[in-house]
Amino acid sequence: MRESSRSSAGVRPTARGPLRGAVVGAVLAAALAVTPATVAAADIDWIRVGDFDIARTETTVAQFRRFVAATGTVTAAERAGGGSVYENGWVRKPGWTWRAPFGSPPADDEPAVHVSWHEAQAFCRWAGGALPTDRQWTRAAYDEQRAQPLAPFVAGRNYPYPTGDAPTGAQCLDDCGPAARTRAVRHGARLLRGDGHARAGAAPAGVNGLHDMGGNVWEWVDAPQEAAGDAPRLTRGGSWWYGAAQMQRAHLQDKPADTAVVYIGFRCARGR
Repeated sequence: MRESSRSSAGVRPTARGPLRGAVVGAVLAAALAVTPATVAAADIDWIRVGDFDIARTETTVAQFRRFVAATGTVTAAERAGGGSVYENGWVRKPGWTWRAPFGSPPADDEPAVHVSWHEAQAFCRWAGGALPTDRQWTRAAYDEQRAQPLAPFVAGRNYPYPTGDAPTGAQCLDDCGPAARTRAVRHGARLLRGDGHARAGAAPAGVNGLHDMGGNVWEWVDAPQEAAGDAPRLTRGGSWWYGAAQMQRAHLQDKPADTAVVYIGFRCARGR
């Protein structure tokens, strides 16, 4: 089963009309409002990878909550009554938002999901960075940049998975090892596929010391950079809903930028 940006009924997991303008406006407002205080409030653990920094983990619920408190942001999923999941077609789940990814309150260190590309970019601007470009994301995920990486990683090597030579250890559907099931956090939700995401950083560190670049949640990237409005943007890395094949460099997907679903999150980068 492969999810699509449209269901058989033609329902997209997105917000339309005045919601779009409100969210895009939030991006601009957040970019203008960035200060040393907002950067400190974001509390991102930055990792140097070549000529840029990238967050060690995906953005967490606690980090996104501070952004919301500072900016007054109300996400499109909240305004619509809930985000979506793919169940042989996109299904909106009442009450499923970043505040309750599977319908009940999450732990602070769970990934922030049900967040659109616009909202993710707004957070990263507020935090003093931006969503990573596709070049940044793929270099960080697959190309070991550390001069003295911890075993089993080797400086200068290009790996097939963000976890190294094999997908073992990632939070993916069925071929990443048994720990994926025991780590899963689903808050009792009935899922037709997969076991749910894990807490950010719960899986072992991979290439460049980063967590969850493969599996757990798809991550929005700033690509294609010429895209505007709600035109599709890329997601990278696969998720708990998919197997290991989607974690590889050659695999990517795109979604309309106003998409807000249960298995797409994001992390920030800075320096381009």
